[in-house]
Amino acid sequence: MGRKVKIWVDDVRPIPSGYEGTKSVNETIELIEKIEAEGGEIELLDLDHDLGDYAQFGGDAIKILDYLAERETFYPIAIHTANPVGRANMERMIHRYWP
Repeated sequence: MGRKVKIWVDDVRPIPSGYEGTKSVNETIELIEKIEAEGGEIELLDLDHDLGDYAQFGGDAIKILDYLAERETFYPIAIHTANPVGRANMERMIHRYWP
């Protein structure tokens, strides 16, 4: 049985204890696919919205939700962004696609 992982996606905030951190959409997708290939379990994705300079590597974090919805892999999501519009857009997407 693989490891259980919580992923923290943020370009500036420190990674909380117990999380693996990524700073870009592409890096997050690579980590998700690595965990899945190893038979691991993703317990939580905790997302910022605005990824600053790292947005050039796949866009803002809402693109992670696009990726997951397209694959129908509905991992638990938490949102910690300070961007109210970004938060609303991400929440709308989760309410629409997540079971």
